[in-house]
Amino acid sequence: MRIIAGRLKGQIFDTPGGHTTHPMSEKVRGAMFNIFGDIEGLTVLDVFAGSGGLSLEAISRGAAYATAIDSDHNAQMTMKDNVSRFGLEDSVKLVSANASTWLKNNRELKFDIIIADPPYNKLQHDLVESLGRHLNKEGLLVLSWPGHERQPKFTDLKSISRKDYGDAQLIFYSLI
Repeated sequence: MRIIAGRLKGQIFDTPGGHTTHPMSEKVRGAMFNIFGDIEGLTVLDVFAGSGGLSLEAISRGAAYATAIDSDHNAQMTMKDNVSRFGLEDSVKLVSANASTWLKNNRELKFDIIIADPPYNKLQHDLVESLGRHLNKEGLLVLSWPGHERQPKFTDLKSISRKDYGDAQLIFYSLI
């Protein structure tokens, strides 16, 4: 996989082996960041981060910092190697934890952009809904969801856009 744009454009990053993660394709990742537009100085929460590729892309495009959460050991080791390779230890906070537990223990943290790309075999609807509590007032939550699954509705979030990409869909939410 490679970083698509920004100061790290073209740099290659590793992805974890096995079947516990599903890296977002370059096409979908590029489309998502193009929809964001200028993210200079924004804060990003990357939930189910896998390789950390979404955090790397965000930092490359000017985000102030990213917090990347994943509980999978292989994903954590891959993220650590990727962040170290690009010298981003001060820009990307790696969290090796269950996302639900970490979010409950860090209720005060808010982010401008939250990206959730849960494993398609374990979608965790309740966890995704709880992410709204961590969204800044004008922030965006983006959910990568299987294309064949019905778009989820949440109590405190409203869907503002949806884009389909073959077997994946990106759904953009804001606070109600």
